[in-house]
Amino acid sequence: MKLTGLYKGMRKGYGETLVELGEKYKNLVVLDADLSSSTQTAMFAKKFPDRFFNAGVAEQNMIGMAAGLATTGKIVFASSFAMFASGRAWEIIRNLIAYPKLNVKVVATHAGITVGEDGASHQMCEDIAIMRAIPNMRVIAPSDYYHTKNIIREIANIDGPFYVRMPRRDTEIIYESEEEAEFKLGKAKVLAEGEDLTIIATGEEVPEALRAKEILKEKGIDAEVIEMATIKPIDEKAIKEANDLIVTVEDHSIIGGLGGAVSEVLAEIGGKKLLRIGIPDEFGRSGKADELLKYYGLDGEGIAKRIIKWIKG
Repeated sequence: MKLTGLYKGMRKGYGETLVELGEKYKNLVVLDADLSSSTQTAMFAKKFPDRFFNAGVAEQNMIGMAAGLATTGKIVFASSFAMFASGRAWEIIRNLIAYPKLNVKVVATHAGITVGEDGASHQMCEDIAIMRAIPNMRVIAPSDYYHTKNIIREIANIDGPFYVRMPRRDTEIIYESEEEAEFKLGKAKVLAEGEDLTIIATGEEVPEALRAKEILKEKGIDAEVIEMATIKPIDEKAIKEANDLIVTVEDHSIIGGLGGAVSEVLAEIGGKKLLRIGIPDEFGRSGKADELLKYYGLDGEGIAKRIIKWIKG
C-alpha cells in the first residue's frame, strides 16, 4: 500500500453515498442539526427534501426524532459535529437508540484535533471512548474518501445502531478505488507487511502510519501497518497475531480510544508491549490542522520519532 498524494474529504464521500442510498432505499431518511453544509448531508436534502429533517441546533431532539422514525421502519442517518453528536446527545443515544437497538446510524464529522482553529471546545477527542462504552453500539472510523463510501453502504445494510466518526479536513487517499477500499465490520486489514513491530492505526491517522513506516524503513526498522477501522467490535484476532511490539495511532485521546481498546485485549493475552500514540490527557488548542498534528506528534515524522525513542529506551 502506497500513499497517493491525492486528497479528498471523507465528508464528501458520506454526502455522495447518502444520495446513492436514497435512490436505492425509499425508507432511508437523513437528519441534521443545522450543519448540513458542513456534514455534507445537504446533498441528500437537495435530492430528497421530503426525507430530510433539520432539527435545528438541538442535537438531543435530533436523536429523539431519529429514534421515532426508526420505530416506523426507517433506515435513519443522523449527523452533526462529533462534539455535539456524541457529547451533547450521549444520554439520548444511550437510552433511545442503543438500549432498544434501533436502526439509527449516528455519523459525526469534525472529529479529533484536526478541527483546528475552532479550538478545544470543538475538538472532540473523547468520542470513541464514550461511544464504545455504550452496549449495542458499534464504532467505526474510515481511513479515506473511498473507504467512507463503502462503510456507509455497509452499515445501511446492517440493522442496529452505529457511530461513525470522520474529520473536518480533506485527507490523503490511500485506496485507488472503491473496489480496493473493501470494508468488513469487525475486521482489520494489513496494509503493509513488517516483522519488527506493528502499527495499528485508525481514521485519518492511517496515511500517517504508512508515512511513518517509510521513515522507519530508512532507519532499518521493518514496521507492519494495520488499519483498524472498526474499533468496536475490535478485531482481537488481528491484535493477537500482530508483532510483539505494537503501536496504536489515533487522532483521539490515548484514554479509552483505539489504544485503550487494544490494551484491553493485550491485558488478557499478555506477552506483547504497547505504545499508545494519540492526544494526551489534556484539552486541545487552536491551530491549523497540520500544525496540530505535528505538535502532538501525529504526523508521519512524529510517529516515527516516538517509535524510535520507545525502541531505544
